[in-house]
This record gives sequence, structure tokens and C-alpha cells, in this order.
Amino acid sequence: MKIVRFSALFFTALALAPALAHLFELPNKIDLSREEYLIVQQIYSGWALLGFVVFGALVSNLMLTILLRKNSRAFVLSLIAFLCILGTQALFWTFTFPANQATNNWTFLPDNWQALRYQWEYSHASSAVLNLTAMITLILAVLSEPDRSGIRNSPTQRTREHHVDERMAPACRTPGTQGSRATITSLRTRPYGA
Repeated sequence: MKIVRFSALFFTALALAPALAHLFELPNKIDLSREEYLIVQQIYSGWALLGFVVFGALVSNLMLTILLRKNSRAFVLSLIAFLCILGTQALFWTFTFPANQATNNWTFLPDNWQALRYQWEYSHASSAVLNLTAMITLILAVLSEPDRSGIRNSPTQRTREHHVDERMAPACRTPGTQGSRATITSLRTRPYGA
């Protein structure tokens, strides 16, 4: 489970980085002249390799969602993250990819280049919002999982231990002693109510 959780967080974060780059550069690119825009678009040469990152985000988020199906809150949050990543792909193949094809990956600009620019830029901006939503909901899903690490520092665990100490302490005393801390401590290793 830890590997799947880590993979989902890792690939989702990696997918978010270029998406946010597109979003933050949009205000500076949207009004560039024809020649300037064509030059700037060349910086994305090779970015198609990021498809592996998106694939990793899709697969790891789907696996995590399946593994969390018994924890309703974590499941729903993880499902939202997966659907957001899936949504980025719907946007890419519906809007971004056709603009790339029409411009031969921005190596030339047809007469309708401005409409293609808006389509390309705003599809990336929308994907950035979906990627950010995926990252946030994924973090919340991971944080909402119960702690199974054995570390007992949560307020709930301390309250239960205190309750067990108070309730069980008289029963743990042996005749002639004031109570044994070791005996009480050993009770803490038992599941609550056992």
C-alpha cells in the first residue's frame, strides 16, 4: 500500500508541475504576435515524453482508489483525484492534441492560428486546475487513511490509553503493591475493548 500511495503522490506531483507551468505562462503568451508565439512554442519540443508521467499518475491513482474502496472517505477523495487526471486526458485529446496536429506541433501557423492558440492555452489551463484538484484530493485521501504504523501518538490513542489506565489500574494491582506501571503498560498493547 505504501508503494502505491507513494507512486500516486509522486506521479501526480510530476504531472502537476508542467500543468502549472502552462497556467502561469498563459498571461504572458496569450497576446504575443504571430512570430513571437511561434518562437515561444518551440520550448515544448520533447514534452510529449511527459505522457509517461501522466500514464503513471493514471495507473497509480486507479490502483490506490481500488485499494481504498473499504475506507469511504479516502476512497471518494482518491476517486476524485483519479477522475481529475482522467479529465486532463479528455481535455488533451479533445482540444490540445488537435491544435498540435493542425500546427504540426507549432512549427507553422495556419490562418486560424489565434483560435488554435486559445484552444491550446485554455485547454492547458483547465488541465492545470484539474491536476491541482487531483493533487489536493489525493493528499487528503492519504491523510484520511487510518494510521496503521503502530505509532501511538494520536490524541484518540492517548485518550483510549488513559481510559484503559484509569479503568484497569485497580484490577492490575497485585496484593501489597501500589500498582505496576509495567502491567498497565502491557495493557496498552492489547486492542481497545479486549
